[in-house]
Amino acid sequence: MLFWHNQPEHLWPNPGELYSGPASGLLREPLPLPYLKQEELPNIPSADPPCSAFQYVLCAATSPAVKHQEETLTYLNQGQSYEVRMLCNLKLGDATQCPQLLKSVVRVVFHDRRLQYTEQQQLEGWRWSRPGDRILDIDVPLSVGVIEPQMLPSQLNTVEFHWDPTKKTSLFLQVHCISTEFTPRKKGGEKGVPFRLQIDTFKPSDKELPPEHLHSAGCLIKVFKPKGADRKLKTDREKVEKQPLHERDKYQVSCEATVFSECSPWPEPPAGPHPPFSPLALTSPHACKFLSPERLCSSPPFTLDTFGGSPPEDLNAGASIAETQQWLHRHRFSSYCRTLANFTGTDLLKLTRQDLIQICGAADGIRLFNTLRSRPIRHRLTLYVAQEASRQENEICKNSSSGFYQEISLDELSAIELMGKLAELLALPANQIHRLFHQGPGGILILLNDQVVQNLKDESYFVAVVKKVQNPDGYYLVLT
Repeated sequence: MLFWHNQPEHLWPNPGELYSGPASGLLREPLPLPYLKQEELPNIPSADPPCSAFQYVLCAATSPAVKHQEETLTYLNQGQSYEVRMLCNLKLGDATQCPQLLKSVVRVVFHDRRLQYTEQQQLEGWRWSRPGDRILDIDVPLSVGVIEPQMLPSQLNTVEFHWDPTKKTSLFLQVHCISTEFTPRKKGGEKGVPFRLQIDTFKPSDKELPPEHLHSAGCLIKVFKPKGADRKLKTDREKVEKQPLHERDKYQVSCEATVFSECSPWPEPPAGPHPPFSPLALTSPHACKFLSPERLCSSPPFTLDTFGGSPPEDLNAGASIAETQQWLHRHRFSSYCRTLANFTGTDLLKLTRQDLIQICGAADGIRLFNTLRSRPIRHRLTLYVAQEASRQENEICKNSSSGFYQEISLDELSAIELMGKLAELLALPANQIHRLFHQGPGGILILLNDQVVQNLKDESYFVAVVKKVQNPDGYYLVLT
């Protein structure tokens, strides 16, 4: 029997014991510098401004081969349990107002924007190739203070749990996918894609309103096969040590633990049995920036731009207070739900750009203004694609028509984007499509790369031919 709930006090160091330095340095707030040149610097109070009370620490070393001003990178082994310490530094006066339990959602998502665009297809392909497995798991026997952990079968890369902020909480996570599983050519972990490990924490609220967002933070990781992370970390150290002394100063110092950097909450998908995939942005935090000493090696702010997807849902002028709150939550304005608690759709639409900047600050005020008055995005390239006749006969054998075309809209003008759209159209796993060709003069096959896609004529039409191949097992697509 495991008695893991009652660990001795000396086994759990507090932040002051884990990181040397004055206690005030663990949570330090930057000066409120103006976001734009036209803004005036407000009066700086003598007391320290409030900062976030949450901090998440991943007990894994950071890579020493990362330059300054770049986000830290942490290597993990596939299937190994890693501890994430959930720290809550609430003041004594605020402890009475803090809810008894908080809800946190942990996700492993793509960092590369091109993979974000085809995230749904990538995850479905991974599920198809590894049935019954999960991308992210909680090691419950090792975890401490984790209440009601949930791992939904429909969300392979997401786990949820509740925890008491007044008690010590230690979450042990396992990542079962490796970075090379989402690359076209698998040549080893060094060429794998990076992932982002993000934690969003919420406060329970009434049933009519969405949960109140309290804090979000994330870090950049790469996942290797067992013991591969240790070898890669050793290789990075040797690489930096071979550099001249003046070149070593350009790299960050490796730390034994990774501190998550604050970010905006990950947008929840719209309700429904099959929600359409729309990769949304992760912008830099609007509130106070979480700074820690250099030993913490916290990652600098990061930005992932929005691209592709369908335009955001417009706010109706007749929306009620509850509907307006839900709209704010869906569009990543959860932190302003309390400020705008009594606003209806009409009230919000009447606000000017300057009004929103005064309420939400320059960054989020401009973003909210643009979201309220959003216009449909014009796609850069539109193609019309039909399935080959043999596939259509299997699906619509009773239809006497020769075929039909479906529209494909491209924004990035890349071969990976086109391949993802074709995989969705043809109901094929995206990671099983190895080559994409275009039939040229005389029937020759031209490999479709980014340059060829960029030179395609707008509103061209093609017939997609699927060819099964072996070694490796998968498909070739030919556009004729």
